[in-house]
Amino acid sequence: MMDWQATLHRLAKHSVFNLAGTVVDTLVLWFCAHYLFETYFGKVLLAPLISFECANIVNYLFARRYVWMDRMSGRSKTFSFRHYLAYNASYSGVFLVKTGLLLVVERITRWDVVWCNLAALLLSGIINFILTDRVLFKKR
Repeated sequence: MMDWQATLHRLAKHSVFNLAGTVVDTLVLWFCAHYLFETYFGKVLLAPLISFECANIVNYLFARRYVWMDRMSGRSKTFSFRHYLAYNASYSGVFLVKTGLLLVVERITRWDVVWCNLAALLLSGIINFILTDRVLFKKR
């Protein structure tokens, strides 16, 4: 496969497997926003942070196993807390973008936080793929 074809293939796999993270993110956010928190701060900032971290773990496990396995060798194929921290740091940058987008969409539309989060996830997903593909799981 040519390099651009391999990248498109990884993007497709990344998108499919990130749906699992999106489901986790949405369900955890819905639960937190409707049952755990009552304040604006809790619903719009804390709940998305908690749901983000839960989705982050799911996305990381899928990414290592199914999306970028071909770029990993030997010991790096096993779970590494250090590698997870690097993934989490890159994902956290995307989280800040997603949170900013969520707040903008919420202010403009006044939609429920769950719908704003889904819109923000769609927009920030491509940034996540680029960072992960070009920085974290780059070719050695």
